[in-house]
Amino acid sequence: MAVTKLERQDSRWGHIRGNWATLLLPINEDDSISFSRLTDAIDRLIAARVDGIYSNGTAGEFHNQTETEFGQIQQLLADRCKAAMMPFVIGACQPDPRISLERVRRAAGLKPEAIQVILPDWWPVTAVEATDFLKMAADAAGSVPLLLYQPPHAKRVFTPAELAVILESVPQVVGVKLGDGDASWYEQARRHLDPWGIYVPGHHLATGVKQGIAAGAFSNVACLSPLGAQRWTASMAGNLDQALEIEHRLRTFLDDHIAPFAKVHGYSNAALDKLLAAIGGWAEIGTRLRRPYRWIDPSVVPALREKAKAALPEIML
Repeated sequence: MAVTKLERQDSRWGHIRGNWATLLLPINEDDSISFSRLTDAIDRLIAARVDGIYSNGTAGEFHNQTETEFGQIQQLLADRCKAAMMPFVIGACQPDPRISLERVRRAAGLKPEAIQVILPDWWPVTAVEATDFLKMAADAAGSVPLLLYQPPHAKRVFTPAELAVILESVPQVVGVKLGDGDASWYEQARRHLDPWGIYVPGHHLATGVKQGIAAGAFSNVACLSPLGAQRWTASMAGNLDQALEIEHRLRTFLDDHIAPFAKVHGYSNAALDKLLAAIGGWAEIGTRLRRPYRWIDPSVVPALREKAKAALPEIML
């Protein structure tokens, strides 16, 4: 059997593989961050022995923090992970490029496996501007590698061919977190993006592995169950067909029971991820987001938890 990208020990992104779990911010009723609950959540992720933990993705509400809070969150993550020898990635994401670059500089001092950035997001960047920003971020990061977060809702989403041209100019970028697509998209990704670690949506990971492109996922499945997501990821090396069958049920559950909160009611991706964590019940995070963003009423959780247990016993551990 051929070695998949998930299993490859590439020298550039080899330490950033598999199932990466995100920090979700527990928010108190007064809109403050509960650092005691955040500490507990980090410790539970470490206990689940996920492949790594990352901060300040969309679900970490990076767009709704003060810079003081940013520093507190990253220091807490670094301290807990280093003590447990758990790999971690810091998200220095911020729509404002100046604030983002300063976050990169601060994150570099904590020596994570990598630093994740988004492209400037108030005005869509051209390919030349995207390259220039990544070069600036690389200078700010020093010896710490970069990951580019290119979500489907970014103001400018580049094709695999366009991304390859941008990334070739910035060797410090070792991987990209992005939304995948159909068979044609995967063909383009294999052709253009093989030198980089590619991180697909968590609930598409088995497909990404089958297509030979995925090094791992910064995973929404880990929001639902860090332990279940880790075991599912590990199973892909030995029984990919079974992992794909689980993925089919996982996608169906998300399409039927989670996606309507966004498509029909307008809730954000962060709200959906916190709902998944509440359904999983592995930590006391809650569904609350920071205002002005709306969160999903936790009264829906018990019924959804039973549906998840019935549909996904391999994940709901």
